[in-house]
Amino acid sequence: MTSSTRQFRAQAIPTVIMVILAPLFFGLGLWQLDRAEQKRSQGSALEMRRKQPQLSLNGPLPDAEQLLFRKVEAQGRYLNQRSILIENRKHQGKTGYHLITPLQLFENAGVVLINRGWIAHDQLDRALLEAEMEETVRVEGEVRIPRPPAIELRQDDAGPGAKPPRWPFLTLDHFSGWSGLEILPFVILQSPGDGHGFVRQWPHPRVSDMMHIGYAVQWFAFALITLLVWLRLSLHKTEAQGASR
Repeated sequence: MTSSTRQFRAQAIPTVIMVILAPLFFGLGLWQLDRAEQKRSQGSALEMRRKQPQLSLNGPLPDAEQLLFRKVEAQGRYLNQRSILIENRKHQGKTGYHLITPLQLFENAGVVLINRGWIAHDQLDRALLEAEMEETVRVEGEVRIPRPPAIELRQDDAGPGAKPPRWPFLTLDHFSGWSGLEILPFVILQSPGDGHGFVRQWPHPRVSDMMHIGYAVQWFAFALITLLVWLRLSLHKTEAQGASR
């Protein structure tokens, strides 16, 4: 009579692979958990900025990154002849434009770009006429820093005196070179509570840690699978000969 048992006997190559991969996968999981914690901290910091008192841009300013998502107010004069339109902006399924106008701050505090809001394509001429009637203003809004797209398309470099050129996106360096203005390194999304008639329903970016949590679970699962496969390969069946009557 024979019986089978399993004996643990680790093999060299599977053991080497396990020793390399299991700690690697586990470390990647811990790294993703750390990234998730960073995202949570970043989200908390941004929410705290939104709750801080409104800051005037007509005085000393902190670093641009410290202003991101801060509520600000600025007083100055619109330089309407240097406005541009950002095309293909959507609102409730309709195509339109965002109107970007530089604001010359009072007390020689510099120039800041104002995103004045969304204009429907079929209302563009009337809206531009109304916008050009406004010069000296007080603007409230929230600070954003525009990021260039991964692939930059050619932009219209029409002169400042022409009808507002239509660009596919906004980059601060390109605008500064086109307009000849030295601008502050951020944009103000004008508050919906301000007048002037444009649509201003700005999205609020949300910082989520769920993607990193999902990646962490994935890496920990890979580490566990590596260990289980190694254990399975290390168990060998042996036949034991039993005594018979």
